[in-house]
Amino acid sequence: MAKIKTYSLKGKAGSAINLPPHFDTPYRPDLIKRAVLALQSRRYQPHGVDEMAGKRNTAESWQTGHGRSRMPRVKGSGTSAANKAAFAPGTVGGRVAHPPEARKVLVERINKKENRLAIRSAIAATANKDRVSERGHRIDDLPSIPLVVDNSLETLITTKEVIKVIEKLGLSADLQRAINGRGIRAGKGKMRGRKRKTPKSFLIVVGEDQGIGLAARNLPGVDVVEVHGLNAELLAPGTHPGRLVVWTVSALERLDKENLFN
Repeated sequence: MAKIKTYSLKGKAGSAINLPPHFDTPYRPDLIKRAVLALQSRRYQPHGVDEMAGKRNTAESWQTGHGRSRMPRVKGSGTSAANKAAFAPGTVGGRVAHPPEARKVLVERINKKENRLAIRSAIAATANKDRVSERGHRIDDLPSIPLVVDNSLETLITTKEVIKVIEKLGLSADLQRAINGRGIRAGKGKMRGRKRKTPKSFLIVVGEDQGIGLAARNLPGVDVVEVHGLNAELLAPGTHPGRLVVWTVSALERLDKENLFN
């Protein structure tokens, strides 16, 4: 097992600890992508058209012998194209040919063992400086990657305290990147309750949330999660592995002792 130094809330190096075997997992971007998409698919809202849409009319075909095509026509409306019935898709005023259906299965599934392997692989990717840097995170001022911090981080209860710790640990540049990157979403999503986009900054993984969750929740792009709640999307937002992660000592101890995701 590889050893890594821990750091206090003031950024001073402390004793070294062993990294759990999760950090030795081979890199599997294909599995990570599948696991993230499977999580995202559970949030999709099924939608479809009324099954009778475009069919509520008196249309019938004239059949043969009238010098007209046999497509259905609304009774009493003559033969103009604008009055051709909706039962024939592709006609003026006609029904939609292949409308969305609410009964369509949207959820993508992934095997339990594959999902666990994807999480372990995503954990290992967070310890690779090249992948973390390629993802866009600012890591020049960090003392180490992965960054392991004393358990007292879990007990912070105010945002002001968290910001001071962020400055001491060299995370300010990445937080500022998320702040500067906020903007208006392109497309119609901005009319549907999601007007703004915010880049993902670092993830804080704790053994037990004793206040840090509320203290850090207002920081743009920052997420806090207890170690047993880790998933592929938190570790690889947008299916892109290599998120910048801050671990507490207790989080790594629980990850190892409880054999999480094995």
